[in-house]
Amino acid sequence: MAWTVAGILAFVTVLGVIRFGTGKSVAPSSPEPAPDIQTIKAKAEAGDAEAQQTLGTMYVKGQSVIQDYAAAAKWYRLAANQGNPEGQNSLGELYEAGQGVKRDEVQAAQWYRKAADQGNVGGEYNLAVLYEFGRGVPKDPAQAGGWFGLAADQGDGLAQFDIGQRCERGLGVPVDRVEAYKWYSLAAAENITDAAKFRDDLKSNMSREEIAEGKRRARAFVPKKIAPRSAR
Repeated sequence: MAWTVAGILAFVTVLGVIRFGTGKSVAPSSPEPAPDIQTIKAKAEAGDAEAQQTLGTMYVKGQSVIQDYAAAAKWYRLAANQGNPEGQNSLGELYEAGQGVKRDEVQAAQWYRKAADQGNVGGEYNLAVLYEFGRGVPKDPAQAGGWFGLAADQGDGLAQFDIGQRCERGLGVPVDRVEAYKWYSLAAAENITDAAKFRDDLKSNMSREEIAEGKRRARAFVPKKIAPRSAR
């Protein structure tokens, strides 16, 4: 299905949170063991883009280092300039939030696009939000819907919740309760707040056959791998 959208719920504003370096949108889980800071620093200083991205995220989180957004921006930029998509997305998030750099939504959109063009799900979602609200780019609901759709197809829970609402309410696509049920179920599996409630509320307007089909589609869902635009 080609996603073209006339509007979006304000819910995205609430959940369009900064997701530095994760490329995912799930509820917080138990903390992961901290990477070895000395090893990461040595690799980052030697020019390893992945280590630079990791070190930037450690500075954002204050993980094994004192929290320092300016230092995070430095390491994200080094990774981003080497074409690291997570570094590009994370640098965009700093620009959007005005943390460690001067707030600049145009710069944020440019970095999100670089990440999104490489199939980075966080970049796709973040760019979609900017297009939906016309921040840093001209407002373009069709572009927003396209990027949300790509992120949802790759398994991003927030994007799946967004697409579920579009299908339920006919926002730019025909009303399709079965598809809405599928997307809500997938978002709920990613621990997205309210996704299960939206799905269960929707059930009251669905037949048994529709519910069964929605469940079947959710079980059959396999996240897609999106090739970089240069390879398409």
